Amino acid sequence: MRVAAAVKTTLVLALVIHLHHRFHGPSLDYWGLAVASAASWVGIPGPGEPVLIATAVIAARHRLDLTGVLVVAWFAATIGGIGGWLLGLRLGRAVVTAPGPLRGTRLRAVERGDQVFKRVAVVAVLLTPSWVAGIHNVRPIVYLPTNTFGAAIWAVGIGGAAYVIGPSVIDVANDLGWVTVGALAALAVAVVVEEVLRRRRKHARERL
Repeated sequence: MRVAAAVKTTLVLALVIHLHHRFHGPSLDYWGLAVASAASWVGIPGPGEPVLIATAVIAARHRLDLTGVLVVAWFAATIGGIGGWLLGLRLGRAVVTAPGPLRGTRLRAVERGDQVFKRVAVVAVLLTPSWVAGIHNVRPIVYLPTNTFGAAIWAVGIGGAAYVIGPSVIDVANDLGWVTVGALAALAVAVVVEEVLRRRRKHARERL
């Protein structure tokens, strides 16, 4: 039942995209974006946002179609989210509750998660990785539309912001030189690290 609902959702979205949009630019760029977006929404950290930002900036340079970038990111993220959810449904709970180290802690975490997903399922789906929703048995009628909406917000929010802001950031970097930008970034990181260490030393002295 859940797999059938997921397949139907995927087919409907694919049909809508096929009927209503034509893509401009190299297909390889769109495929790379699709793979990265899907991977991120399955639950693999890292690839989705940087690739979405990069392709949106390329679209701002008129080498790709912005609508195409956003549609591909949204569709692939939706599919990835469905995949992660199904994975959590089939395997996640058994893995998390399996015998082994810290099993009691893991069981309590699952129990608390169940309570959260019962009270605020939509919010929990939007704020946690897709496989977590699967572990807590979120129903298709709740998960599928929420996942689709969350993927749209992710694609439009990050992609749209990169389209508007990205080119100006790149222009500034080109003017200053990437070495200068890197040095400034490293300096900022160093300041943050120093502040964190200072506060830790202060707390340590207060305990003494």
